Amino acid sequence: MTGAGISARPSLISVVMPAYNEEDTLGITFKRLEQTFAGTPHEWELVLVNDGSEDHTLREATSYRPTAFRIVVVDLSRHFGKEAALSAGLRAASGGAVIPLDADLQDPPELLLEMIARWESGAEVVVAKRSNRSSDSWGKRVSAMLFYRTFNMISDVHLPENVGDFRLMDRAVVDTINNLPENRRFMKGLFAWAGFRTEEMEYARPARAAGQTKFNGFQLMSLAMEGVTSFSTAPLRLVTYVGGSVAVAAILYGAFIVTRTLVYGIDLPGFASVISLITFLSGIQLLGLGIVGEYVGRTYIESKSRPPYVIRRVYRSHAS
Repeated sequence: MTGAGISARPSLISVVMPAYNEEDTLGITFKRLEQTFAGTPHEWELVLVNDGSEDHTLREATSYRPTAFRIVVVDLSRHFGKEAALSAGLRAASGGAVIPLDADLQDPPELLLEMIARWESGAEVVVAKRSNRSSDSWGKRVSAMLFYRTFNMISDVHLPENVGDFRLMDRAVVDTINNLPENRRFMKGLFAWAGFRTEEMEYARPARAAGQTKFNGFQLMSLAMEGVTSFSTAPLRLVTYVGGSVAVAAILYGAFIVTRTLVYGIDLPGFASVISLITFLSGIQLLGLGIVGEYVGRTYIESKSRPPYVIRRVYRSHAS
């Protein structure tokens, strides 16, 4: 039994690798890929997307001459971000199965062979689930846990916890994602939204082979916000509920003040309580405006129909 899309390109497997300032890791990564692909019955294609790197990533990628795979280097015109780079790689990939892979070797290439075996046994998607996140900092582990649980609580799309972009997707899955019209893309959500028969395999994620992570706390928070606003309107409903609750509380408090004045006469209220109440209500209003603004801004950007990335040039090199 074979994967659903294997009839299209039965022997070609595409590995998609976004890269941003990864000159220190590419040599090690290429060597590991050569060792993994050598002697396998499949034809291999590496689609490396240079996401506007400011170092020598492009030079390292285009000067490399592979022996066990062919390489396609997609050079973007500037830094568009990992989600856009991954989208560019998926569109450039031509294999019957496509596997996104990080350039820093935190996704072990050796696991690709097990993924392919499961795909050939009938799975249309094989996701790699981290058995632990010991290579991440405490703050990143806690924030990731909170994000996944919050997202799954408010969204109709279920994101499996501790699962990143590292997965095998059948050609039918990739075509479905490529045909989606939206430009602001939260790829983990789109992968989960597409569905298809999915299997999980656990692995221990190692530390980076070299270099440092390109994601900081602000970028991770922005990505989380992108994911929530892409797949849920729960924050808008929450603002409605909070606004309604505050309005009811204000009415009840007003009725209490009127009743107390009629019974006990007029007194001089404290300024501290008034200022506290005004500050609280102002904060609620600004929070509501901010949440609404996120959705309005997303709609505004999507309405322009600008592409998520621009390709400067595509380089191709075949196995020697």
